[in-house]
Amino acid sequence: MTAPPSHAADSVPIVTASNGQPFMPCDAVLTLLRAVAESCRNLSDDPDCDLHSAGAAIDIEADALEARAIAATTGGTHHAR
Repeated sequence: MTAPPSHAADSVPIVTASNGQPFMPCDAVLTLLRAVAESCRNLSDDPDCDLHSAGAAIDIEADALEARAIAATTGGTHHAR
């Protein structure tokens, strides 16, 4: 079985705030946004990609981040769609 692909969101630290909600430090958000911007630039060089492709890539990163946030706040594991 092959390992799932890594996502930019996989390297973003997530902590649980005092209210039990997931929290990302500002520098982590900046890192994630810069990774999204770099991905969009990479897609812009591919003639087969458009804004729909960029949107799909962002959705995949959001799913990965959501899965990690759920796992961080429930103590379990959750896999992205």
